[in-house]
Amino acid sequence: MRCGSVRRLIHPHAESESESEKKSQSELSSKMNPCVLPTPLPDLDGDKRWHSIHRRFLSDCREKDPDVIFLGDCIFEAVQDSEAWNQYFAPLHCLNFSIRDDCTEHVLWRIENGALDNVNPKIVVLHVGTNNVRNSAEEVAEGVLANVSKIRQKLPNAYILLPSLLPRGQQPNKLREKNATINELVNGLTKGQYRVQTVAIDTGLVQSDGSISHHDMFDYKNLTNAGAKKILEPLYDLLSQILNENEPENDLTPSE
Repeated sequence: MRCGSVRRLIHPHAESESESEKKSQSELSSKMNPCVLPTPLPDLDGDKRWHSIHRRFLSDCREKDPDVIFLGDCIFEAVQDSEAWNQYFAPLHCLNFSIRDDCTEHVLWRIENGALDNVNPKIVVLHVGTNNVRNSAEEVAEGVLANVSKIRQKLPNAYILLPSLLPRGQQPNKLREKNATINELVNGLTKGQYRVQTVAIDTGLVQSDGSISHHDMFDYKNLTNAGAKKILEPLYDLLSQILNENEPENDLTPSE
């Protein structure tokens, strides 16, 4: 009986501590934003393609000397095969490190694991967030900002350009509204940051009746050649302006 009474005295206290710890962990987890936690993309297919692509990008970093690096998701992965990309960006010493299914946390993991090592680009173009469909606009905006901070940590003097997330879906919908909200939040959160600039690239994609044409987005998310031209032209103009402003002046002193 004595042992039993001791067990009863100790057990309620131990159980209380355990429940308190679980409650604290639960509260902490609920406050953690998954969009800012560096995470590799789950290998659901079992072929390790995502990691293979990442390793190829690391190899490109060691072997090439780009002026511009694109980091992002399906939008810029797809446009690199477009006519507009070949016209505007192929001549600019660009590397495109975009992977189709990436969310903010996946790009963040890639940056932390070497995606911007061994390179010194003048400009990094970051487009990510449209695949974070299960997260709130506020969470996604924080994820974009976490990527900006990590890029700045890796490349203190690079320009960081943030093209707007594009509208999606043939007709107006909640995801389209959320992307617009993310754009507004990112605009506000990055205002005044050193060499960080947002750029609107979504002009002309939504028609007067609110619909998106399959001539611009073949699946109402990814771009056709015509759609790619619409978003890449304003981005090219800004890239060219920055690159030209940072070109060293030619020595025009006559030779003796």
